[in-house]
Amino acid sequence: MAEALQLAISECKPKAKIVDICEKGDSQSGNMYKNVKKKIERGVAFPTCVSVNNTVCHFSPLASDESVLEEGDIVKIDMGCHIDGFIAVVGHTHVLQSGPVTGRAADVIAAANTAAEVALRLVRPGKKNKDVTEAIQKVAAAYDCKIVEGVLSHQLKQFVIDGNKVILSVSNPDTRVDDAEFEENEVYAVDIITSTGEGKPKLLDEKTTTIYKRAVDKNYHLKMKSSRFIFSEINQKFPIMPFSARALEEKRARLGLVECMNHDLLQPYPVLHEKPGDCVAHIKFTVLLMPNGSDRITSHTLQELQPTKTIDDPEIKAWLALGTKTKKKGGGKKKKAKKAGEKAEESTEAEPMDATTNGATAV
Repeated sequence: MAEALQLAISECKPKAKIVDICEKGDSQSGNMYKNVKKKIERGVAFPTCVSVNNTVCHFSPLASDESVLEEGDIVKIDMGCHIDGFIAVVGHTHVLQSGPVTGRAADVIAAANTAAEVALRLVRPGKKNKDVTEAIQKVAAAYDCKIVEGVLSHQLKQFVIDGNKVILSVSNPDTRVDDAEFEENEVYAVDIITSTGEGKPKLLDEKTTTIYKRAVDKNYHLKMKSSRFIFSEINQKFPIMPFSARALEEKRARLGLVECMNHDLLQPYPVLHEKPGDCVAHIKFTVLLMPNGSDRITSHTLQELQPTKTIDDPEIKAWLALGTKTKKKGGGKKKKAKKAGEKAEESTEAEPMDATTNGATAV
């Protein structure tokens, strides 16, 4: 996963086509762990998305799209892979500029990263999902930012990217989830998106949606031949994991996906937007709740940040001062993580984070 993210970041340059970055990211994350003798199912668990500036998430355009990156863009990369159905996902924010990131862009990235660091310390056995929801909103407010509504952090299980245990980004009357307690040996995808705007993103155009997942509990006899063709292809190639419409035959896909959507056979991942001029940042990581503490197995170091705000709140400082390990154990875990295509160096020991760093680097 680390190699795929590093490749995607390295491809993010002014005038680079977004679709090319997405395709390269998918190719890299789909080719993990190829040297194994035993045949194991593996590949993309979530298609590479490159969402820019006020675009919040899920932008993974079709091959015909001409969108390019520009100098100064705030680029959010989101991707996932799996080995034998065991999923790792990662989200990272990178600004297309040299030198330190300053101003509100630095604030919004620091807010996402610090919220992620707090979440890492609170997603641990015995804690509740609502504890995390409340804490990350407090962190974002300290940077005069908002946590984006409607973002869910799911428990991950084998071949299940959206498990039943969920952490809500923002609690409100419209979005409710069941109270849940974290337990040992669970895995979570912790998903943090922050905004300098209202944090209430909108779907501007349904046609920009390109990522879908088969709704396994729904069935319907499709009428159109193109729909049946596409649905058969989806069932064969992507029976469980989310996929990009890029991976389907494009002309047939345009027609066929509409009927599949109309009858709820597919779950869409819409492209959402904040208002033009708003800065949006995204940090996502996979965490294993081990007996000796939490292992963050996906992350990437951020650019140098110089936010306009500093963390003064004693409660946030206390959260950041928590370690993620209860005790040190032998190195067997590290070897296993590397063998599975994961980069283990960030996951071995997350030290207490100094609040004065303003979230300049990922742990």
